[in-house]
Amino acid sequence: MTGTGKLIRLILRRDRFIMPLWVLVLGIVPAGYVSAFEGLFPTDQERIAYAQTSATNAGFVSLYGQLHGDSLGELVAWRSGFLPVIIGLFAALTVIRHTRTDEELGRTELIGAAAVGRQAQLAAALITTAAAGVVLGLVLFLGMIGSGLPAAGALAFGAEFTASAWIFAALAGIAAQLTSGARSARTLVVLAIGVSYVLRIVGDTSAIGDNGSLSFAAWLSPLGWVTHVFAFQANAWWPLALSALFSVVAVIVAVVLLGHRDLGSGMLPSRLGRPAAAAWLRTAPALAWRLHRGLLIGWTLGFALLGIVFGGVGSSVLAIAEDNKGLSDILGDLGGASSLADNYFAGTAGLVGLIASCYAVQATLRLRDEEQKGHAEAVLTTSVSRWTWAASHLLFSLIGPAVVLLAEGVAAGLTYDRARLGDILTGTMVQLPAVWVLAAIAVLLFGVVPRLSLVAWAPPAICLLVLLVGGTLRLDQWVLDISPFTHVPHVPGGSVTALPLVTLTAVALVLTFTGLGGLRRRNIPD
Repeated sequence: MTGTGKLIRLILRRDRFIMPLWVLVLGIVPAGYVSAFEGLFPTDQERIAYAQTSATNAGFVSLYGQLHGDSLGELVAWRSGFLPVIIGLFAALTVIRHTRTDEELGRTELIGAAAVGRQAQLAAALITTAAAGVVLGLVLFLGMIGSGLPAAGALAFGAEFTASAWIFAALAGIAAQLTSGARSARTLVVLAIGVSYVLRIVGDTSAIGDNGSLSFAAWLSPLGWVTHVFAFQANAWWPLALSALFSVVAVIVAVVLLGHRDLGSGMLPSRLGRPAAAAWLRTAPALAWRLHRGLLIGWTLGFALLGIVFGGVGSSVLAIAEDNKGLSDILGDLGGASSLADNYFAGTAGLVGLIASCYAVQATLRLRDEEQKGHAEAVLTTSVSRWTWAASHLLFSLIGPAVVLLAEGVAAGLTYDRARLGDILTGTMVQLPAVWVLAAIAVLLFGVVPRLSLVAWAPPAICLLVLLVGGTLRLDQWVLDISPFTHVPHVPGGSVTALPLVTLTAVALVLTFTGLGGLRRRNIPD
């Protein structure tokens, strides 16, 4: 593995903005939960009552996993049950970016011309991502210790997050060898995470039933392993040992597959396309639709499922909140004042809008992907102008988030109460201008400083941090105002005013046209 050290330094330089961001943000978030639970449940009786109700609630167990205790640490670890999914996704995408993506763009062939071993690039990606997982776990450990929680539980909690990064980084290493394209590798990884999450849900929800006949399903899922550490309660280390063993085996499989394939190809055969393009692909918008349709359909289905979950959990949250003044006050801070239902759905709408902004950024960065692959240059040699080419892709950054937000709002409204569909849908759709602002930042970076395009993921991460811990830590208002979602009207329950929506839309337009102006003047590719 000659050259692995130099490649590690290269990865650290390329990811000097993105990697520290997701490591620090995801490591700090649970510390915000500590303060939140202390404020929500000032007495032991309230905390214990909440834990007992949550432990038998299928909606909560589906989202966060099983809860077997009622201490502050156990509640924090349980409430963080969805974070391993996000950690696994970031870790997997990091490995794919520095293996299959580089190979697809020709960088691997260039690197291989030097004194670099065949396995060096894969090893560098895995080592760097694994180290990032360790740092994330350490940040979490220090945060829990600083919050006054037991050291043994904090160590197990940090190890849980580290194990999540290791597992899915190793699986991404396998996916990078199976496919011949980065997009296919990412699809495989997302599918693996989705299946793992579903198995965890099936097993955990079955465990709270009378017979628990399907509880074994959680042990078929890597996410089930890490969440069954039960930090601050059992502090079980053998699920972590199982996770480490699985990661080692997966890495070995990835290395073996790498040695049995040709550069630029994958172990799975590529599906041959048509010998000639369809007639409807003659225009730039049609080509953009062909490139974006799979992404749009996948996000739409995912948001519909998210709406069903939020709508189904809504009744449970409100039943608990009615018996706890602290939780009622927190929900009141999230949205309007007419009812707890309004406040709950106003709060979840902000989270949904933030997730939708990730889709908007991803759709926008497809422009950079097309440029780096040389496809943009080929299209622009025809009569298609730069503005037409860019606009055809940005159409999905504009309309795509509206489609996915519509799917979530409708699903949540129908699941919760059809009579409230209009109110819930309005609360979801007013997030759209804030989503456009984050997409416009991506356009600005792509048009003016294309080499920093990936920095477009920083604003959604910052907004997530503000959303999760801003109110809990009582940050100054100017800090909260950094997030465009802070300025969105909180509905249902509140009033919809045009000024913030118009202002956010105007900001998005200014940023977008500035980015397009930069695109018009710079070289392609750059």
